[in-house]
Amino acid sequence: MNKIKRKIITSAIVIASFIWFGFAVDLFEITKNLEVFNSLYKELNIAYVDDTDPGDLMTVGIDAMLKSLDPYTTYIPESRMEDFRFMTTGQYGGIGSMIRKVDNNIVIAEPYEGFPAQKAGLMAGDIIIKVDSREISGMDQEEITTILKGESGTDVNIIIIRPGKNDTLLFNLKREEIKVPDVPYYAIINDSTGYIKLNSFTQTAYKEVYSAYKDLQSKGMNKLIFDLRGNGGGLLRESINIVNMFVPKGELIVETKGKNPDWDKEYKALNQPIDLNQPVIVLVDGGSASASEIVSGALQDLDRAVILGDTTYGKGLVQQTRELDYNAKLKVTVAKYYIPSGRSIQKLNYSNRNAEGLVEEVPDSLLHPYYTSNSRPVINGRGIIPDVEVKLPEFSKVAYALYVGNYIFNYATLYRLDHDSIVNASKFSLTDAEYDSFKSWLAKDDFTYTTDTEEYYNELIEASKEEKYYDEVSSILIDLKNLINQRKESDLDEFKSEIMELLNNEIVSRYYFQTGRIENTLASDPYILKSEEVFAGSLYKNILEGKN
Repeated sequence: MNKIKRKIITSAIVIASFIWFGFAVDLFEITKNLEVFNSLYKELNIAYVDDTDPGDLMTVGIDAMLKSLDPYTTYIPESRMEDFRFMTTGQYGGIGSMIRKVDNNIVIAEPYEGFPAQKAGLMAGDIIIKVDSREISGMDQEEITTILKGESGTDVNIIIIRPGKNDTLLFNLKREEIKVPDVPYYAIINDSTGYIKLNSFTQTAYKEVYSAYKDLQSKGMNKLIFDLRGNGGGLLRESINIVNMFVPKGELIVETKGKNPDWDKEYKALNQPIDLNQPVIVLVDGGSASASEIVSGALQDLDRAVILGDTTYGKGLVQQTRELDYNAKLKVTVAKYYIPSGRSIQKLNYSNRNAEGLVEEVPDSLLHPYYTSNSRPVINGRGIIPDVEVKLPEFSKVAYALYVGNYIFNYATLYRLDHDSIVNASKFSLTDAEYDSFKSWLAKDDFTYTTDTEEYYNELIEASKEEKYYDEVSSILIDLKNLINQRKESDLDEFKSEIMELLNNEIVSRYYFQTGRIENTLASDPYILKSEEVFAGSLYKNILEGKN
């Protein structure tokens, strides 16, 4: 045996020994700690001074263990399998309605059009009293959601109180397989601009986007606004297929890298594209995450679309589900993904926590530019930073108080009871007289809220008392309070347009559901208006070529 062969064999043995030694150490540590945990768990349940619930103890232990990793690695017991199915398929067995808590009641928030709740006549604002003879008083929203769900074809009886009515109403419903559409709305807007809203990346996302796109093409679309705002992501393959609609076959879209070499994969466009030349703007915001960031990031890196809006969430992690005993599952982070420029968009570094145990952002020192196909610089570690930024103004204090205090929701409920129909969603708006009626209703309902100025004023009062200045400045402070109150009384008029927008949108949803909500806001949506500005002239082309 020559020297070269001996060196190769010796090196292989050394490498194999290191691999086996590392595996053996890991296996020993796992076995040892499982035995320690098992004995501790048994002794706690036997010896603890108060009664313990073994199931609760174990769940707390599992949740605490997974919490130390990242928020996407989660334990899914058999009891939550319906929720898991909904996340991946958009399907579940139920009545087809969102519910929410309003003024200590659980109410129908928004029935889904065409499903049992809406077909039976349940309306937003209906207060749920009983479900199948079970009093729901004292139950939380999650419990009620669970008992409303069930196998398709099974019956459920719901007793409600409808605001403005004296008697309770009984509804007999048959549960159906509910499939929430990934694309709730698409249309031609402004003559020739296509608009597609994508809410999630379940198993039908690509199919629905493709179908919507082809329909818009047949109607004369010559540019597309693709709305991913608030889309928290979903299935990796759906995002890849959607990007493939706009990029050449064979183009690298995303790659994943994990501890296990099996997760080191490249995902390329496998099909012929549907359109390589159609101008595309992708709308994103802080709620656009994961699969939404793969789509927007890949199209940005390949200079195939202009990204417009606000910086995305920054989730560059890939999850896989693993089967556990007793029909449970583990959803576990197995890899990080990297988009075509080579960058990761993961914002938080879960492997490195500070002294307080808190997760911090990837430090600036580790951020550096990557480059798109046209050599435009893009940054890693901060989500997808849009090519064109649109910042929405914050809600005024009065509008925020009206929304979170359910005044907007409750007034829409009363409006629906008094009006059998309204004009189509895109044209509906309250009249000035109707807005005055809303203000009168608020006055009767003793609506109140605290402005930022009032909060500072109260702090000033306390500080003046602590420092013994109050007696000297009390008359000035009283005058200031009167001025604040006078100014506050005009807030409903000062912020009328903002409040009207919230009212219009909520009222429209009572007649036209989710599609109506979207349609009602398009004409005044700052993101849409800015998109049309970018499409105009040479701005779109200049951005992608790095000239702007």
